[in-house]
Amino acid sequence: MRINVGLDVGGSTTKIVGMDNENIIYKSITTAGDPVTSAYGALGKLINDLKISIDDIDGIYITGVGSGFPAAPMLGIETITVDEFKSSGLGGLFLAKLDKAVVVSMGTGTAYLKAEYPNVTHIIGSGVGGGTIVGLANSMTGIDNPEKLSDLATGGDINKVDLTIGDISKAEIPGLAKHVTASNFGKAADDLTGEDKVIGVFNLVYQSIGTMSVLASRVVGIDDVVFTGQLTTFKECKKSFELFRELYSANFIIPEDAVFATAIGACLAGGQKN
Repeated sequence: MRINVGLDVGGSTTKIVGMDNENIIYKSITTAGDPVTSAYGALGKLINDLKISIDDIDGIYITGVGSGFPAAPMLGIETITVDEFKSSGLGGLFLAKLDKAVVVSMGTGTAYLKAEYPNVTHIIGSGVGGGTIVGLANSMTGIDNPEKLSDLATGGDINKVDLTIGDISKAEIPGLAKHVTASNFGKAADDLTGEDKVIGVFNLVYQSIGTMSVLASRVVGIDDVVFTGQLTTFKECKKSFELFRELYSANFIIPEDAVFATAIGACLAGGQKN
């Protein structure tokens, strides 16, 4: 078995994929105390799980904020650092089976990319992302685990938090249904529960990203918008984005394995360089 390996290395978490040509044969997420440990741990786990040797790996393609930490080729294998934007864009196209799209990479912040295979350009970025959810929700509840926050949000009532069009106008407004948000947290009162506050934070972040995505799509003239990154894994994501399909006929796509898009794209982009 001959494979290429893509690593998306964060501050403490590494997403890894193994690819045989353009077939994904392995994917995993490893968390450790620092990027070097998580990256080497992910690579060791891949070798162990696939029951292969170091010699079976043709190349390692590494990207992400922690990609600069390995000081030498990993395990003696050729290790190539790949641009993160290009990795995210190509990975998004690959998973969505498209030749062009706006790819929205949702991480700690959010990057909006114009991807037209094989080229990827950065449209704009935003500081609103997963870090915003964790930071705001933690300040309200004392919880900083994203999965626990998502579970907590399930018990919240967004109608107690956000002001809607129907709250501020009894008259019909063309193109805007009464349940559309007029102001995030615009109805918040002292009696909000922790669950209410957290669902409000999720809604604020996803609606901000959705609005920027529609604008980015219109700026570059590409209808398809592909979402990637860790924030695609939460149930609040699909629910929030349904509003944008309704309001703007936006073709929002959340592909399977979207969380691994950047690692997949690193393999593809690295192969182009070779």
